Amino acid sequence: MDFRNIKLTIAYDGTDFSGFQRQAKGERTVQGVLERALYRITGEDKTLRLTAAGRTDARVHAVGQVVNFFTKSRLPVEKWPAALNANLPVDVAVTSAQEVGEDFHARYAAKKKTYQYRIYRGKDKDIFLRNYTYYYPYSLNVEEMRKSARYLLGEHSFKAFAASGSSVQTFVRNLTRLNLEEHGAELRITMEANGFLYKMARNLVGTILLVGEGRLAPQDVERILRSEDRRGAGPTAPPHGLFLLRVEY
Repeated sequence: MDFRNIKLTIAYDGTDFSGFQRQAKGERTVQGVLERALYRITGEDKTLRLTAAGRTDARVHAVGQVVNFFTKSRLPVEKWPAALNANLPVDVAVTSAQEVGEDFHARYAAKKKTYQYRIYRGKDKDIFLRNYTYYYPYSLNVEEMRKSARYLLGEHSFKAFAASGSSVQTFVRNLTRLNLEEHGAELRITMEANGFLYKMARNLVGTILLVGEGRLAPQDVERILRSEDRRGAGPTAPPHGLFLLRVEY
C-alpha cells in the first residue's frame, strides 16, 4: 500500500508545553501529543513521525504552524481535522488538512514565516493576558522603535540576533516585514522573513525594546547588525508573547 503525504495546519496554546519538538525525557510537547493522536487513528506507532515548519520553544504559541507526515491510512483527507481534534487535548487544534505530493516537506519547502510578538502596556496588570503577552508597563518611544526596525529590513547576516552558540550553515536571512502596531494597550511587533534563526525573533524584540526605552539609538541597531556579535544586542524577550502566525509555501 502506498504512503500518502498529509499536510496539517495546527494551532496551539504553548503555555503548558515544553516546546514543539519531542524530547528524550518525555516532557509534554506539541509533537508528542499530535503523534499520539495519530497513532490512535492509524495504528502506525512504529513508523509515523511528524515534520514541522518550525520548532517553537516552550510557552511559544502558534496560530498557523504547519506539519506533514506519511501514512498508509486511507482516511479521507477532509476527515483528518475532526478525527484528530477528537483525540487531542484542549490546547491543540488541527484547523485544516491537505494531501500533498511526496516531495513536500513542511520545513524545507517553506518560503516565508510570519511571527508576531505581543506586548501589554496597560497601567494595571491583566492576569487574563499573562500567558499571551509580555507585560511591560514602562514608557516606550514607539516611533524610535519603528526607526530602528527599518535598519533590519532586507537580506543580512542576523548572527547578532541568533542564540549564542548557534550552529547553522548560514546566518543570512531576508527580513521582509517588521511592523509595530498599537492596538489599545497592546503593542504588536510583526516579523516576516524567509526563515528565522533560533531565538532570532525574540532577540530582535529585546533589542528594539532597548531603543524604546532610550538605552539604544535607532542607528545603534544597524551597528549591532553589522557587528554579527550577539553580545551587543538586547536580551531575549520572554517566550509567552510570541506567536507563529503563518507559514507560506
